Amino acid sequence: MTHELPNAFNLRTDQAHSARMYDFYLGGKDNYEADREAAGRVAASYPGIFVCARENRAFMHRATRVLARDHGIRQWLDIGTGIPTKPNLHEVAQSVAPDARIVYADNDPIVLVHAQTLLNSSAEGRTAYIRADVNEPDIILRSPGLIETLDLTKPVALSLNALMHFVTDAQDAHGIVRRLMGALPSGSALALSHCTPDFDPQTWQKVTDIYHRAGTPVRFRDKAAVADFFTGLDLIEPGIVVGHRWRPSAEDGGAAGEDGGAAGEDGPAPSDADVSLWVGVGIKP
Repeated sequence: MTHELPNAFNLRTDQAHSARMYDFYLGGKDNYEADREAAGRVAASYPGIFVCARENRAFMHRATRVLARDHGIRQWLDIGTGIPTKPNLHEVAQSVAPDARIVYADNDPIVLVHAQTLLNSSAEGRTAYIRADVNEPDIILRSPGLIETLDLTKPVALSLNALMHFVTDAQDAHGIVRRLMGALPSGSALALSHCTPDFDPQTWQKVTDIYHRAGTPVRFRDKAAVADFFTGLDLIEPGIVVGHRWRPSAEDGGAAGEDGGAAGEDGPAPSDADVSLWVGVGIKP
């Protein structure tokens, strides 16, 4: 697979971008001054953003392992992939099921630069990368890269990690998820994480304003609105919970705390307000 590398103008390094800000939160190096400035303003208002980003990645790892190990999922569609961070989703899935197949989709030019990192599949499995926007679900579903990689007559896990809060109500975020899940067969899954203002509304209003000023519309949702993404699906235990409380595992470098959360490497579990991330996994009947 070949890709035309984006030029500096396409990357718009003078303008903060959510994927590069997220890379900064995770301690990555694929970000620019504009990203660091905007991310710094977020961190000044909400110091927990670094914990939130780490717990989001940890949830993705755990959900992927559970779906592969306990539910027999062998196919993933990961939209809003972001800048690759090891282990990538396919590496987690293929560590459980070497024959797993994964399609990554993102519309960010800088992710295209790193696409080769997403294509180092196991010999038994397969990965593909398509440049596409979650706001155009039908284009994603018709993409040759998806059709050649996934068998849509068999269960697929739709992975939407920290993505849907970048899709506003005016863009019909819930309708987009319904369209994507509607195209997948019985036994498919939705694994979703979503930032929330529920634990500190004033702080998250400041974060919203920072993203808007950086040119990125956001809609951080409460638990009820996040639950609506799972309408018609059977939630697996423990349901919709704060990120670090979803099946905490020592595999992520921590152990279960007394309150059901995951203890971090440097101490006790973070607070719900620090994480501020609703997560869940649902199975399509």
